[in-house]
Amino acid sequence: MLKYIPSLTDTVIEEIPDRVTLAVEITNCQGNCPGCHSPFLRNDIGEELTPEIVDKLVADNFGITCFLFLGEGNDHDALFRLARHVKTAFPGIETAVYSGRDKVEDDFYDLFDYVKTGPYIESRGPLNKRTTNQRLYYHRQDITPRFWRLDN
Repeated sequence: MLKYIPSLTDTVIEEIPDRVTLAVEITNCQGNCPGCHSPFLRNDIGEELTPEIVDKLVADNFGITCFLFLGEGNDHDALFRLARHVKTAFPGIETAVYSGRDKVEDDFYDLFDYVKTGPYIESRGPLNKRTTNQRLYYHRQDITPRFWRLDN
């Protein structure tokens, strides 16, 4: 089972380049990043994320072009089932996942259009810093530099 926080679900434009993204905060995070901005997401809280809820979220957020799972949770089978559901039910919507792990299995790259890897390390900064250890891949191509601004 994959759980999410309904009140934190939002449409965003800065998480995935050139996409209107529905960002869904997944709980039961297995990471333990010092400086994490949402340590409460490590807890077993929230509501079950089901295909029916995904359908409602997409319907309620007309115009999105990407569905982002902000975290893996602790049930990869459920995560993969829901990502496949998005791809099947909404062929025009891309899928993305943020993992705090340095490396993910090839299945992630096969299923998700966007994959973010790397734990948050406060001294290295987030994706928009050239010093970041985190990477964002689009179909296995590293697109992290797209986040860097001239002043970094």
